[in-house]
Amino acid sequence: MGIAALLAAPAEAFFRMGCGSPIVTERIDPIISPGQVSGHVHQVVGGNGFGFTQDFAAARRSTCTSCTVSKDLSNYWTPILYYKNKNGKLERVEQNGGVLVYYLQRPESNKNLKAFPENFRMVAGDPFRRNATSDFAGKAVNFACLNYNGPAKPETQNLPPYNCPNGVRAQVFFPSCWDGKNTDSPDHKSHMSYPASGSHDNGPCPASHPVQLVSIFYEVIFNTNKLEFWAGDQGTNQPFIFAQGDATGYGFHGDFLNGWDIPLLQKAVDQCRNLSGELEDCPVLKPYLQSGQAQNQCTIPDSVGEDITGPFDKLPGCNPITAGPARAAPVANCAITRIAGPKLSFTDKLSAGWAYQGCAPDNTGTRTLTGYSNVYNTDQGTTSVDTCIAKCKGFQYMGLEYGKQCFCGNSLPSDRVPSSTTYGQCNMPCAGNSTQICGGGSQLSLYKACTGSGCTNAAYKPIGDLTGSGGSISPTSSAAAPVVPAASSATAPAPAKSSTTVQVAPAAPTTTKLANNNAAAPPAATTTPASPLPNGYTYATVTINNVVYVTAIKTVTADTPAATTTTRRKRKHGRAHRAMLKRDSF
Repeated sequence: MGIAALLAAPAEAFFRMGCGSPIVTERIDPIISPGQVSGHVHQVVGGNGFGFTQDFAAARRSTCTSCTVSKDLSNYWTPILYYKNKNGKLERVEQNGGVLVYYLQRPESNKNLKAFPENFRMVAGDPFRRNATSDFAGKAVNFACLNYNGPAKPETQNLPPYNCPNGVRAQVFFPSCWDGKNTDSPDHKSHMSYPASGSHDNGPCPASHPVQLVSIFYEVIFNTNKLEFWAGDQGTNQPFIFAQGDATGYGFHGDFLNGWDIPLLQKAVDQCRNLSGELEDCPVLKPYLQSGQAQNQCTIPDSVGEDITGPFDKLPGCNPITAGPARAAPVANCAITRIAGPKLSFTDKLSAGWAYQGCAPDNTGTRTLTGYSNVYNTDQGTTSVDTCIAKCKGFQYMGLEYGKQCFCGNSLPSDRVPSSTTYGQCNMPCAGNSTQICGGGSQLSLYKACTGSGCTNAAYKPIGDLTGSGGSISPTSSAAAPVVPAASSATAPAPAKSSTTVQVAPAAPTTTKLANNNAAAPPAATTTPASPLPNGYTYATVTINNVVYVTAIKTVTADTPAATTTTRRKRKHGRAHRAMLKRDSF
Protein backbone atom coordinates (compact mmCIF):
# COMPACT_ATOMS: atom_id res chain seq x y z
CA MET A 1 0.00 0.00 0.00
CA GLY A 2 1.36 3.45 -0.99
CA ILE A 3 1.84 6.18 1.60
CA ALA A 4 -1.08 8.21 0.19
CA ALA A 5 -3.44 5.27 0.46
CA LEU A 6 -2.14 4.44 3.92
CA LEU A 7 -2.76 7.99 5.11
CA ALA A 8 -6.26 7.88 3.68
CA ALA A 9 -7.22 4.58 5.28
CA PRO A 10 -9.92 5.27 7.90
CA ALA A 11 -8.85 2.31 10.03
CA GLU A 12 -5.43 3.87 10.52
CA ALA A 13 -6.64 7.18 11.99
CA PHE A 14 -6.30 7.90 15.70
CA PHE A 15 -5.22 10.57 18.15
CA ARG A 16 -4.04 10.13 21.70
CA MET A 17 -4.38 12.57 24.57
CA GLY A 18 -2.36 12.72 27.74
CA CYS A 19 -4.22 13.49 30.95
CA GLY A 20 -1.58 14.43 33.52
CA SER A 21 -1.71 14.05 37.27
CA PRO A 22 -5.15 13.13 38.67
CA ILE A 23 -7.59 15.86 39.68
CA VAL A 24 -8.42 13.73 42.72
CA THR A 25 -7.70 10.24 44.07
CA GLU A 26 -10.28 8.97 46.55
CA ARG A 27 -13.39 6.80 46.86
CA ILE A 28 -15.61 8.67 44.43
CA ASP A 29 -17.59 7.44 41.41
CA PRO A 30 -20.64 9.39 40.17
CA ILE A 31 -21.59 6.61 37.75
CA ILE A 32 -21.54 3.59 40.08
CA SER A 33 -22.12 5.35 43.43
CA PRO A 34 -23.95 8.65 42.84
CA GLY A 35 -24.21 10.83 45.94
CA GLN A 36 -22.10 8.67 48.24
CA VAL A 37 -18.61 7.40 48.98
CA SER A 38 -17.78 4.73 46.42
CA GLY A 39 -16.70 1.18 47.10
CA HIS A 40 -13.02 1.56 46.26
CA VAL A 41 -10.40 4.18 45.45
CA HIS A 42 -10.16 5.66 41.96
CA GLN A 43 -7.75 8.05 40.33
CA VAL A 44 -9.66 10.57 38.25
CA VAL A 45 -8.43 12.77 35.41
CA GLY A 46 -10.25 15.39 33.35
CA GLY A 47 -12.46 18.37 34.20
CA ASN A 48 -12.82 19.92 37.65
CA GLY A 49 -16.62 19.72 37.44
CA PHE A 50 -16.22 16.15 38.72
CA GLY A 51 -18.16 15.24 41.86
CA PHE A 52 -20.22 12.69 43.75
CA THR A 53 -23.12 13.39 41.40
CA GLN A 54 -22.49 14.59 37.87
CA ASP A 55 -24.14 15.04 34.51
CA PHE A 56 -23.08 16.57 31.21
CA ALA A 57 -23.97 20.10 32.33
CA ALA A 58 -21.80 19.74 35.44
CA ALA A 59 -18.91 18.47 33.34
CA ARG A 60 -19.25 21.41 30.96
CA ARG A 61 -19.14 23.86 33.89
CA SER A 62 -15.54 22.80 34.50
CA THR A 63 -13.10 25.71 34.45
CA CYS A 64 -10.05 23.53 33.78
CA THR A 65 -9.02 20.02 32.83
CA SER A 66 -5.98 17.87 33.55
CA CYS A 67 -6.10 16.60 29.94
CA THR A 68 -4.18 18.12 27.05
CA VAL A 69 -7.21 19.37 25.07
CA SER A 70 -8.80 22.22 27.02
CA LYS A 71 -12.17 21.72 25.29
CA ASP A 72 -12.44 18.15 26.56
CA LEU A 73 -14.01 18.47 30.01
CA SER A 74 -14.79 14.75 30.25
CA ASN A 75 -13.70 12.59 33.16
CA TYR A 76 -11.80 9.30 32.93
CA TRP A 77 -11.11 7.10 35.96
CA THR A 78 -9.65 3.75 36.99
CA PRO A 79 -8.82 1.96 40.28
CA ILE A 80 -5.43 2.53 41.88
CA LEU A 81 -2.89 -0.21 42.66
CA TYR A 82 -1.45 -1.39 45.98
CA TYR A 83 1.27 -3.85 46.95
CA LYS A 84 1.69 -6.01 50.02
CA ASN A 85 5.05 -5.36 51.67
CA LYS A 86 7.22 -7.88 53.53
CA ASN A 87 5.39 -7.08 56.77
CA GLY A 88 2.03 -7.86 55.25
CA LYS A 89 1.02 -4.19 55.11
CA LEU A 90 -0.60 -2.62 52.06
CA GLU A 91 0.90 0.46 50.40
CA ARG A 92 -0.06 2.42 47.32
CA VAL A 93 2.00 1.93 44.15
CA GLU A 94 3.08 5.11 42.39
CA GLN A 95 1.40 5.78 39.07
CA ASN A 96 3.38 7.28 36.20
CA GLY A 97 1.84 10.11 34.19
CA GLY A 98 -1.90 9.96 34.69
CA VAL A 99 -3.92 8.36 31.89
CA LEU A 100 -3.19 8.19 28.17
CA VAL A 101 -6.47 8.14 26.25
CA TYR A 102 -6.64 6.96 22.64
CA TYR A 103 -9.44 8.05 20.30
CA LEU A 104 -9.60 5.67 17.34
CA GLN A 105 -11.61 5.98 14.13
CA ARG A 106 -12.46 2.41 13.21
CA PRO A 107 -15.03 1.97 10.41
CA GLU A 108 -14.53 1.90 6.64
CA SER A 109 -16.03 5.38 6.28
CA ASN A 110 -16.14 8.28 8.71
CA LYS A 111 -19.58 9.38 7.54
CA ASN A 112 -21.30 7.18 10.14
CA LEU A 113 -18.77 7.52 12.96
CA LYS A 114 -20.28 9.59 15.77
CA ALA A 115 -18.98 11.63 18.69
CA PHE A 116 -20.34 10.87 22.16
CA PRO A 117 -23.75 12.50 22.79
CA GLU A 118 -24.73 14.68 25.75
CA ASN A 119 -25.04 12.89 29.11
CA PHE A 120 -23.24 9.85 27.74
CA ARG A 121 -21.38 7.61 30.19
CA MET A 122 -20.16 4.03 30.23
CA VAL A 123 -18.05 1.49 32.11
CA ALA A 124 -15.66 -1.10 30.68
CA GLY A 125 -14.29 -4.05 32.63
CA ASP A 126 -15.70 -5.85 35.65
CA PRO A 127 -14.27 -5.15 39.14
CA PHE A 128 -15.46 -8.56 40.40
CA ARG A 129 -13.87 -10.71 37.70
CA ARG A 130 -11.04 -12.91 38.99
CA ASN A 131 -10.30 -15.23 36.08
CA ALA A 132 -9.67 -15.11 32.35
CA THR A 133 -12.66 -15.14 30.03
CA SER A 134 -12.82 -15.56 26.28
CA ASP A 135 -15.59 -13.04 25.63
CA PHE A 136 -14.74 -9.66 24.12
CA ALA A 137 -15.43 -7.84 27.39
CA GLY A 138 -12.81 -9.98 29.12
CA LYS A 139 -10.27 -9.58 26.35
CA ALA A 140 -10.73 -5.81 26.40
CA VAL A 141 -8.69 -5.65 29.63
CA ASN A 142 -5.00 -6.56 29.49
CA PHE A 143 -1.53 -5.67 30.73
CA ALA A 144 1.76 -4.88 29.04
CA CYS A 145 5.07 -5.62 30.78
CA LEU A 146 7.22 -2.62 29.85
CA ASN A 147 10.87 -3.02 28.94
CA TYR A 148 12.10 -0.12 26.82
CA ASN A 149 15.56 -1.69 26.37
CA GLY A 150 14.70 -5.29 25.70
CA PRO A 151 12.35 -7.67 23.90
CA ALA A 152 8.66 -7.22 24.63
CA LYS A 153 6.75 -9.92 26.47
CA PRO A 154 3.27 -10.93 25.31
CA GLU A 155 0.41 -8.94 26.79
CA THR A 156 -1.58 -10.77 29.46
CA GLN A 157 -5.13 -10.62 30.83
CA ASN A 158 -3.75 -10.82 34.37
CA LEU A 159 -1.11 -8.83 36.22
CA PRO A 160 2.27 -10.22 35.09
CA PRO A 161 3.78 -12.59 37.69
CA TYR A 162 7.30 -11.23 37.04
CA ASN A 163 9.10 -7.94 37.42
CA CYS A 164 8.82 -5.55 34.48
CA PRO A 165 11.84 -3.21 34.08
CA ASN A 166 9.77 -0.13 33.25
CA GLY A 167 6.57 -0.97 35.09
CA VAL A 168 3.22 -2.41 34.08
CA ARG A 169 0.80 -0.72 31.71
CA ALA A 170 -2.85 -1.49 32.46
CA GLN A 171 -5.08 -1.22 29.39
CA VAL A 172 -8.84 -1.18 28.87
CA PHE A 173 -10.68 -0.88 25.54
CA PHE A 174 -14.24 0.45 25.76
CA PRO A 175 -17.15 -0.83 23.67
CA SER A 176 -18.00 1.49 20.77
CA CYS A 177 -21.30 0.13 19.41
CA TRP A 178 -24.22 2.16 20.77
CA ASP A 179 -27.95 1.38 20.80
CA GLY A 180 -28.57 4.89 19.45
CA LYS A 181 -31.08 5.80 22.17
CA ASN A 182 -29.86 5.51 25.75
CA THR A 183 -26.91 7.48 27.06
CA ASP A 184 -26.73 5.24 30.15
CA SER A 185 -28.24 1.97 31.34
CA PRO A 186 -28.86 0.37 34.74
CA ASP A 187 -25.65 -1.66 34.55
CA HIS A 188 -23.87 1.20 32.69
CA LYS A 189 -22.95 -1.26 29.97
CA SER A 190 -25.99 -2.64 28.15
CA HIS A 191 -26.55 0.53 26.11
CA MET A 192 -23.17 -0.29 24.55
CA SER A 193 -21.76 -3.40 22.91
CA TYR A 194 -18.51 -4.81 21.63
CA PRO A 195 -18.51 -5.93 17.96
CA ALA A 196 -20.72 -8.78 16.84
CA SER A 197 -17.69 -10.57 15.40
CA GLY A 198 -14.02 -10.02 14.72
CA SER A 199 -12.31 -8.88 17.92
CA HIS A 200 -13.08 -6.70 20.90
CA ASP A 201 -11.51 -3.70 19.16
CA ASN A 202 -12.37 -4.33 15.52
CA GLY A 203 -15.49 -5.72 13.90
CA PRO A 204 -19.05 -4.96 12.75
CA CYS A 205 -21.60 -3.65 15.23
CA PRO A 206 -24.55 -5.90 16.12
CA ALA A 207 -28.04 -4.99 14.90
CA SER A 208 -29.07 -4.22 18.49
CA HIS A 209 -26.34 -1.57 18.76
CA PRO A 210 -25.98 -0.21 15.22
CA VAL A 211 -24.46 3.21 15.89
CA GLN A 212 -20.68 3.31 15.70
CA LEU A 213 -19.15 5.78 18.16
CA VAL A 214 -15.50 6.78 18.22
CA SER A 215 -13.52 4.13 20.12
CA ILE A 216 -11.62 4.99 23.30
CA PHE A 217 -8.84 3.08 24.98
CA TYR A 218 -7.03 3.85 28.27
CA GLU A 219 -3.41 3.18 29.19
CA VAL A 220 -2.26 3.60 32.80
CA ILE A 221 1.34 2.90 33.85
CA PHE A 222 2.16 1.76 37.38
CA ASN A 223 5.72 1.81 38.75
CA THR A 224 5.82 -1.84 39.76
CA ASN A 225 9.56 -2.26 39.17
CA LYS A 226 10.97 -1.24 42.55
CA LEU A 227 13.21 -4.00 43.88
CA GLU A 228 11.57 -4.07 47.30
CA PHE A 229 8.30 -5.08 45.62
CA TRP A 230 9.93 -8.29 44.44
CA ALA A 231 12.02 -9.22 47.50
CA GLY A 232 12.30 -12.96 47.98
CA ASP A 233 11.15 -15.72 45.68
CA GLN A 234 7.79 -14.67 44.26
CA GLY A 235 7.51 -17.79 42.14
CA THR A 236 4.35 -17.49 40.07
CA ASN A 237 2.90 -14.91 42.43
CA GLN A 238 3.00 -11.15 42.22
CA PRO A 239 2.53 -8.71 45.13
CA PHE A 240 0.03 -6.26 43.63
CA ILE A 241 -3.64 -5.71 44.39
CA PHE A 242 -6.11 -3.31 42.80
CA ALA A 243 -8.18 -1.10 45.07
CA GLN A 244 -11.26 -3.34 44.89
CA GLY A 245 -9.26 -6.24 46.39
CA ASP A 246 -8.32 -7.78 43.05
CA ALA A 247 -5.05 -9.72 43.29
CA THR A 248 -5.32 -10.99 39.71
CA GLY A 249 -5.77 -7.96 37.45
CA TYR A 250 -8.76 -9.51 35.70
CA GLY A 251 -10.94 -6.99 37.54
CA PHE A 252 -9.26 -3.87 36.16
CA HIS A 253 -11.86 -1.47 34.77
CA GLY A 254 -12.45 2.07 33.58
CA ASP A 255 -15.23 4.66 33.68
CA PHE A 256 -15.97 7.44 31.19
CA LEU A 257 -18.30 10.43 31.54
CA ASN A 258 -18.58 12.68 28.49
CA GLY A 259 -17.81 16.37 28.86
CA TRP A 260 -16.58 17.18 25.35
CA ASP A 261 -17.42 20.17 23.24
CA ILE A 262 -19.39 17.75 21.06
CA PRO A 263 -19.24 19.63 17.73
CA LEU A 264 -15.47 19.95 18.18
CA LEU A 265 -15.09 16.24 18.92
CA GLN A 266 -17.17 15.41 15.85
CA LYS A 267 -14.86 17.57 13.72
CA ALA A 268 -11.84 15.82 15.22
CA VAL A 269 -13.38 12.41 14.50
CA ASP A 270 -14.07 13.47 10.91
CA GLN A 271 -10.88 15.39 10.17
CA CYS A 272 -8.02 14.18 12.41
CA ARG A 273 -6.78 11.52 10.01
CA ASN A 274 -3.07 11.54 10.80
CA LEU A 275 -1.17 8.33 11.47
CA SER A 276 1.11 9.71 14.16
CA GLY A 277 -1.56 10.01 16.83
CA GLU A 278 -0.03 13.34 17.86
CA LEU A 279 -2.48 16.10 18.76
CA GLU A 280 -0.17 18.67 17.18
CA ASP A 281 -0.90 17.01 13.84
CA CYS A 282 -4.64 17.59 14.25
CA PRO A 283 -5.53 21.15 13.07
CA VAL A 284 -8.98 20.89 14.66
CA LEU A 285 -7.59 20.34 18.18
CA LYS A 286 -4.22 22.09 17.98
CA PRO A 287 -5.57 25.55 19.02
CA TYR A 288 -6.85 24.05 22.28
CA LEU A 289 -3.71 22.25 23.50
CA GLN A 290 -2.52 23.35 26.92
CA SER A 291 0.74 23.06 28.81
CA GLY A 292 1.61 20.40 31.33
CA GLN A 293 1.69 23.06 34.04
CA ALA A 294 -1.88 24.09 33.26
CA GLN A 295 -2.96 20.45 33.39
CA ASN A 296 -1.26 19.83 36.74
CA GLN A 297 -2.82 22.97 38.23
CA CYS A 298 -6.29 21.48 37.69
CA THR A 299 -7.35 19.52 40.78
CA ILE A 300 -10.21 19.33 43.28
CA PRO A 301 -9.82 18.80 47.04
CA ASP A 302 -10.26 15.47 48.78
CA SER A 303 -13.79 15.17 50.19
CA VAL A 304 -13.70 11.74 51.85
CA GLY A 305 -10.87 12.39 54.28
CA GLU A 306 -9.28 8.96 54.68
CA ASP A 307 -5.79 7.56 54.26
CA ILE A 308 -5.50 5.93 50.84
CA THR A 309 -1.70 5.62 50.76
CA GLY A 310 -0.88 3.32 53.66
CA PRO A 311 0.75 1.34 55.02
CA PHE A 312 -2.37 -0.25 56.48
CA ASP A 313 -3.77 -3.71 57.22
CA LYS A 314 -6.74 -3.58 54.86
CA LEU A 315 -7.79 -1.65 51.80
CA PRO A 316 -10.02 1.43 52.11
CA GLY A 317 -13.67 0.39 52.11
CA CYS A 318 -14.79 -3.22 52.39
CA ASN A 319 -12.50 -4.87 49.88
CA PRO A 320 -10.99 -8.15 51.09
CA ILE A 321 -8.21 -9.41 48.87
CA THR A 322 -9.36 -12.20 46.56
CA ALA A 323 -7.39 -14.13 43.96
CA GLY A 324 -10.12 -16.17 42.26
CA PRO A 325 -10.81 -18.06 40.20
CA ALA A 326 -14.28 -17.65 41.69
CA ARG A 327 -15.96 -14.34 41.12
CA ALA A 328 -15.52 -11.89 44.02
CA ALA A 329 -18.58 -11.41 46.21
CA PRO A 330 -19.73 -8.22 47.93
CA VAL A 331 -19.17 -7.91 51.66
CA ALA A 332 -22.23 -7.70 53.88
CA ASN A 333 -22.99 -4.98 56.43
CA CYS A 334 -20.04 -2.65 55.94
CA ALA A 335 -20.08 0.54 57.94
CA ILE A 336 -21.13 3.57 55.93
CA THR A 337 -18.51 6.23 55.29
CA ARG A 338 -19.99 9.71 55.14
CA ILE A 339 -18.72 12.36 52.77
CA ALA A 340 -16.68 14.79 54.86
CA GLY A 341 -16.77 17.63 52.34
CA PRO A 342 -13.85 19.44 50.69
CA LYS A 343 -10.67 19.49 52.73
CA LEU A 344 -8.68 22.62 51.92
CA SER A 345 -4.90 22.62 52.33
CA PHE A 346 -3.44 25.94 53.45
CA THR A 347 -2.18 27.47 56.67
CA ASP A 348 -4.29 30.32 58.05
CA LYS A 349 -2.10 33.33 58.90
CA LEU A 350 -4.65 36.14 59.09
CA SER A 351 -3.55 36.77 62.67
CA ALA A 352 -0.07 37.61 61.35
CA GLY A 353 -1.43 39.97 58.69
CA TRP A 354 -1.14 37.62 55.71
CA ALA A 355 -4.21 36.50 53.70
CA TYR A 356 -4.07 33.31 51.65
CA GLN A 357 -4.66 34.01 47.95
CA GLY A 358 -4.71 30.49 46.56
CA CYS A 359 -2.35 28.09 44.80
CA ALA A 360 -0.45 30.02 42.12
CA PRO A 361 1.64 28.63 39.26
CA ASP A 362 5.41 29.22 39.24
CA ASN A 363 8.17 28.61 36.74
CA THR A 364 11.91 28.28 37.30
CA GLY A 365 12.59 30.30 34.16
CA THR A 366 10.24 33.18 34.99
CA ARG A 367 9.53 33.34 38.70
CA THR A 368 6.15 34.56 39.94
CA LEU A 369 7.74 36.49 42.84
CA THR A 370 11.13 38.10 42.23
CA GLY A 371 11.93 40.21 45.31
CA TYR A 372 13.56 37.52 47.48
CA SER A 373 14.22 33.79 47.32
CA ASN A 374 15.91 31.24 49.58
CA VAL A 375 16.35 28.75 46.71
CA TYR A 376 20.14 28.78 47.06
CA ASN A 377 20.25 29.11 50.85
CA THR A 378 21.35 26.35 53.20
CA ASP A 379 18.47 26.92 55.62
CA GLN A 380 15.71 25.41 53.47
CA GLY A 381 15.28 22.58 55.96
CA THR A 382 13.86 25.05 58.48
CA THR A 383 11.33 26.63 56.10
CA SER A 384 7.80 27.13 57.38
CA VAL A 385 5.05 29.65 56.76
CA ASP A 386 6.25 31.50 59.87
CA THR A 387 9.89 31.72 58.77
CA CYS A 388 8.80 32.91 55.33
CA ILE A 389 6.63 35.62 56.91
CA ALA A 390 9.71 36.87 58.74
CA LYS A 391 11.76 36.94 55.52
CA CYS A 392 9.00 38.71 53.57
CA LYS A 393 8.42 41.54 56.05
CA GLY A 394 7.92 44.71 54.02
CA PHE A 395 6.91 42.87 50.84
CA GLN A 396 3.37 42.73 49.49
CA TYR A 397 3.36 39.05 48.47
CA MET A 398 4.79 35.84 49.94
CA GLY A 399 4.86 32.38 48.42
CA LEU A 400 6.07 28.93 49.47
CA GLU A 401 6.95 26.08 47.14
CA TYR A 402 8.26 22.47 47.15
CA GLY A 403 7.85 22.33 50.93
CA LYS A 404 11.06 24.28 51.53
CA GLN A 405 11.32 27.34 49.27
CA CYS A 406 10.29 30.88 50.24
CA PHE A 407 9.70 33.74 47.78
CA CYS A 408 8.75 37.39 48.28
CA GLY A 409 7.68 40.13 45.88
CA ASN A 410 5.74 43.35 45.41
CA SER A 411 3.91 42.51 42.19
CA LEU A 412 2.05 39.55 40.75
CA PRO A 413 1.97 38.81 36.99
CA SER A 414 -1.60 38.75 35.68
CA ASP A 415 -1.19 35.23 34.33
CA ARG A 416 -0.13 33.92 37.76
CA VAL A 417 -3.16 35.13 39.74
CA PRO A 418 -4.82 32.09 41.38
CA SER A 419 -8.34 31.21 40.25
CA SER A 420 -11.07 30.74 42.85
CA THR A 421 -12.25 27.64 40.95
CA THR A 422 -8.83 26.04 40.33
CA TYR A 423 -7.60 24.24 43.41
CA GLY A 424 -4.03 23.41 42.41
CA GLN A 425 -1.61 21.06 44.16
CA CYS A 426 -0.30 23.12 47.05
CA ASN A 427 -0.27 20.25 49.52
CA MET A 428 3.35 19.71 50.60
CA PRO A 429 4.10 19.94 54.34
CA CYS A 430 6.73 22.49 55.27
CA ALA A 431 10.24 21.14 55.90
CA GLY A 432 10.47 23.14 59.11
CA ASN A 433 6.93 22.49 60.38
CA SER A 434 5.05 19.47 59.05
CA THR A 435 1.73 20.83 60.33
CA GLN A 436 1.91 23.71 57.84
CA ILE A 437 1.54 23.71 54.04
CA CYS A 438 4.34 25.05 51.83
CA GLY A 439 3.10 24.86 48.23
CA GLY A 440 3.79 22.08 45.77
CA GLY A 441 5.82 21.28 42.68
CA SER A 442 6.03 24.52 40.62
CA GLN A 443 3.05 25.82 42.60
CA LEU A 444 3.07 28.50 45.29
CA SER A 445 1.02 28.76 48.44
CA LEU A 446 0.48 32.47 47.83
CA TYR A 447 -0.19 35.06 50.55
CA LYS A 448 -0.76 38.82 50.46
CA ALA A 449 0.02 41.27 53.25
CA CYS A 450 -3.16 42.76 54.71
CA THR A 451 -4.58 44.85 57.53
CA GLY A 452 -7.92 45.15 59.28
CA SER A 453 -11.06 44.30 57.33
CA GLY A 454 -8.97 43.65 54.22
CA CYS A 455 -7.62 40.47 55.78
CA THR A 456 -9.69 37.68 54.22
CA ASN A 457 -8.50 34.32 52.95
CA ALA A 458 -9.47 33.49 49.38
CA ALA A 459 -12.40 31.09 49.16
CA TYR A 460 -12.19 28.07 46.89
CA LYS A 461 -15.45 27.63 44.96
CA PRO A 462 -16.07 24.03 43.90
CA ILE A 463 -17.49 23.52 40.44
CA GLY A 464 -18.80 20.01 41.04
CA ASP A 465 -20.74 18.28 43.80
CA LEU A 466 -18.19 17.61 46.56
CA THR A 467 -20.69 16.86 49.31
CA GLY A 468 -23.10 14.38 47.73
CA SER A 469 -25.91 16.93 47.80
CA GLY A 470 -26.37 16.97 44.05
CA GLY A 471 -24.97 20.44 43.55
CA SER A 472 -21.95 22.68 44.00
CA ILE A 473 -21.62 23.44 47.72
CA SER A 474 -19.27 25.68 49.68
CA PRO A 475 -16.30 23.90 51.28
CA THR A 476 -17.66 24.88 54.70
CA SER A 477 -20.82 22.85 54.15
CA SER A 478 -21.16 19.60 56.08
CA ALA A 479 -24.01 18.06 54.11
CA ALA A 480 -24.18 14.32 54.70
CA ALA A 481 -24.34 11.72 51.99
CA PRO A 482 -27.91 10.61 51.29
CA VAL A 483 -29.07 7.26 52.59
CA VAL A 484 -29.69 4.81 49.78
CA PRO A 485 -31.79 1.64 49.54
CA ALA A 486 -30.69 -1.59 51.13
CA ALA A 487 -30.21 -4.98 49.57
CA SER A 488 -32.74 -7.77 49.91
CA SER A 489 -31.66 -10.27 52.54
CA ALA A 490 -32.51 -13.04 50.10
CA THR A 491 -29.48 -12.06 48.06
CA ALA A 492 -25.93 -11.11 48.91
CA PRO A 493 -26.15 -7.87 50.92
CA ALA A 494 -24.78 -5.08 48.81
CA PRO A 495 -24.65 -1.33 48.62
CA ALA A 496 -27.66 0.16 46.92
CA LYS A 497 -25.85 1.69 44.04
CA SER A 498 -25.38 1.14 40.36
CA SER A 499 -22.94 -1.45 39.14
CA THR A 500 -21.13 -2.88 36.22
CA THR A 501 -21.96 -6.52 35.53
CA VAL A 502 -22.32 -8.43 38.79
CA GLN A 503 -25.17 -10.91 38.53
CA VAL A 504 -27.79 -11.04 41.27
CA ALA A 505 -30.48 -13.67 41.06
CA PRO A 506 -34.11 -12.52 41.45
CA ALA A 507 -35.42 -13.08 44.96
CA ALA A 508 -38.56 -12.47 46.95
CA PRO A 509 -38.41 -9.21 48.91
CA THR A 510 -37.74 -9.71 52.60
CA THR A 511 -36.33 -7.59 55.40
CA THR A 512 -34.10 -4.78 54.21
CA LYS A 513 -30.67 -4.12 55.70
CA LEU A 514 -28.59 -1.01 56.28
CA ALA A 515 -27.31 0.47 53.07
CA ASN A 516 -23.66 -0.30 52.43
CA ASN A 517 -21.66 2.18 50.40
CA ASN A 518 -18.20 0.81 51.12
CA ALA A 519 -18.10 -2.51 49.29
CA ALA A 520 -17.20 -2.67 45.63
CA ALA A 521 -20.51 -4.33 45.00
CA PRO A 522 -23.46 -4.38 42.60
CA PRO A 523 -27.11 -3.63 43.25
CA ALA A 524 -29.13 -6.58 44.40
CA ALA A 525 -32.87 -7.13 43.97
CA THR A 526 -34.45 -4.92 46.61
CA THR A 527 -37.69 -3.86 48.17
CA THR A 528 -38.98 -0.31 47.82
CA PRO A 529 -36.10 2.19 48.10
CA ALA A 530 -35.57 3.40 51.65
CA SER A 531 -34.92 7.03 50.77
CA PRO A 532 -34.53 9.33 47.77
CA LEU A 533 -31.39 9.69 45.70
CA PRO A 534 -29.75 13.02 44.85
CA ASN A 535 -31.70 15.35 42.59
CA GLY A 536 -32.06 14.10 39.05
CA TYR A 537 -31.54 10.39 39.87
CA THR A 538 -34.23 7.73 40.04
CA TYR A 539 -34.38 4.03 40.81
CA ALA A 540 -34.94 1.54 38.04
CA THR A 541 -35.18 -2.23 37.77
CA VAL A 542 -34.15 -4.11 34.68
CA THR A 543 -33.61 -7.76 33.76
CA ILE A 544 -30.51 -8.48 31.70
CA ASN A 545 -29.71 -12.11 30.86
CA ASN A 546 -32.18 -13.27 33.52
CA VAL A 547 -30.53 -11.05 36.10
CA VAL A 548 -32.55 -8.44 38.01
CA TYR A 549 -30.81 -5.14 38.69
CA VAL A 550 -32.02 -2.36 40.97
CA THR A 551 -29.97 0.72 40.35
CA ALA A 552 -29.69 4.47 40.57
CA ILE A 553 -29.77 5.95 37.11
CA LYS A 554 -29.96 9.27 35.31
CA THR A 555 -30.79 8.40 31.71
CA VAL A 556 -31.27 10.81 28.84
CA THR A 557 -32.66 9.68 25.52
CA ALA A 558 -30.76 10.91 22.50
CA ASP A 559 -32.34 11.49 19.11
CA THR A 560 -29.33 10.36 17.10
CA PRO A 561 -30.58 8.24 14.18
CA ALA A 562 -29.33 4.69 13.93
CA ALA A 563 -26.55 4.20 11.44
CA THR A 564 -26.16 1.15 9.28
CA THR A 565 -23.84 -1.55 10.49
CA THR A 566 -20.40 -1.09 8.99
CA THR A 567 -17.72 -3.72 8.66
CA ARG A 568 -14.49 -2.26 9.95
CA ARG A 569 -11.06 -2.86 8.49
CA LYS A 570 -8.46 -4.40 10.75
CA ARG A 571 -6.34 -1.57 12.15
CA LYS A 572 -2.60 -1.69 11.68
CA HIS A 573 -1.61 0.52 14.57
CA GLY A 574 -2.30 -2.34 16.94
CA ARG A 575 -0.40 -3.69 19.94
CA ALA A 576 2.93 -3.86 18.10
CA HIS A 577 2.58 -0.30 16.84
CA ARG A 578 1.68 1.03 20.29
CA ALA A 579 4.70 -0.72 21.75
CA MET A 580 6.87 1.46 19.52
CA LEU A 581 5.37 4.68 20.84
CA LYS A 582 7.11 6.51 23.66
CA ARG A 583 5.14 6.03 26.87
CA ASP A 584 6.87 8.42 29.26
CA SER A 585 5.74 11.65 27.57
CA PHE A 586 3.07 12.41 30.13
